[in-house]
Amino acid sequence: MKVFRKFQTALRENLSEWIKKLGEVDVLVGIPSFNSEDTIDDVVSSCALGLKEYLGKMRSAIIISDGGSLDDTRERANQAKLPDDVKRMVAIYRGMPGKGTSFRAIFEAAKLLKADCCVVVDSDLKSISPEWVKLLASPILEKKAGFVAPYYLRHKYDGSITNHIVYPMTRALYGKQVRQPIGGDFGFSGELAVFYAGEDVWQTDVAQFGIDIWMTTSAINEGYSILQADLGTKIHETKDPSIDLAPMFHQVISTLFFLIGKYEKNWMSVDKSQKVETVGNVSQTPKLESVPVSLNKLKAEFVDGFHHFEPLYQQVLSHQNFSELKSKVENLEKKGELDFPDQLWAKIVYDFAFIYQTWSRNRRRLVDILTPLYFGKVGAFCNQVTDMDSKEAEEVIEKEAQEFEKLKPYLLEKFKRWD
Repeated sequence: MKVFRKFQTALRENLSEWIKKLGEVDVLVGIPSFNSEDTIDDVVSSCALGLKEYLGKMRSAIIISDGGSLDDTRERANQAKLPDDVKRMVAIYRGMPGKGTSFRAIFEAAKLLKADCCVVVDSDLKSISPEWVKLLASPILEKKAGFVAPYYLRHKYDGSITNHIVYPMTRALYGKQVRQPIGGDFGFSGELAVFYAGEDVWQTDVAQFGIDIWMTTSAINEGYSILQADLGTKIHETKDPSIDLAPMFHQVISTLFFLIGKYEKNWMSVDKSQKVETVGNVSQTPKLESVPVSLNKLKAEFVDGFHHFEPLYQQVLSHQNFSELKSKVENLEKKGELDFPDQLWAKIVYDFAFIYQTWSRNRRRLVDILTPLYFGKVGAFCNQVTDMDSKEAEEVIEKEAQEFEKLKPYLLEKFKRWD
């Protein structure tokens, strides 16, 4: 594994000098980017128009925090049309490559600029509109929230890590029904940006795709008030969960499990979840685009992974959960039927979440062996919702999240016996 040099700051000299000349701002928009030449110009322009149209009386700036894109991302970000009074800086961050390090530069810039509010949006968005800036920023500026998470409808096959682990776990553990805890598009206070910037996590998975769940979980547990902003639909550069999501899965889930240990005293006292108030809505909502999924590959990864890691599953899972899982694999092999009940899935995730805290060996390996089971759950879900639209599939996801919440005592009992 490559070890990256530890830097005291993610800001290179050119960005630091720009910040000094700019002085202070009221609102900072940060856009982490990497090889996003097809979408970045529209994202930058939409954010600039949002600042001008809805927050025109405030001092504002946009920072595109790039990871050394090999295409024309930086050039197109610089060429995007902006109103004259919206400042822009395109800069390459310093540190471990990853989305989290890109965010670190934005947090540090917000701190130095003494921003009251910071808005961050992904660079691959196709459905962003200027209203997104208003919806994410206004609750912060009006002192109604310290952290604003996105709320949007996504294609039924999009967001599989969110749908089947991160949302149900965040809801069950911390008692907040934040539907998109790793949505990528957030608003937060300058105070929270300072907190984020000051944390020593930049040599961990937080510096990569673990950043979103770390931000949301930290905001909840550090006592910041949470709202959701209804942004309509999310359309972006989607990935087939059977092909492209394994590295992201590892980084997100490793961070999720780490935070369970960090905030153990908090979540153990949470009895049930509460809805999070959702504010605003966009005037126009684009239609969802289809998301590719290779069902046969999901099935193959599930079966092959189970056989490869079977001895480890026997160690990690309860006897009952392992036996039931094995029967599901055998049923798939014999009859071609993929079934993965929500109750079994929730208990398996809880088994892994607990063992992660006590695991004395390589924790990265532990999360890796959960990946084939995640493929199996996603495949079973895709089968179940084949003939449903995305709103109908949302009801299936909601029932799954309720099952995680219902089975929280299963996890609590494990921790109590351990203590």
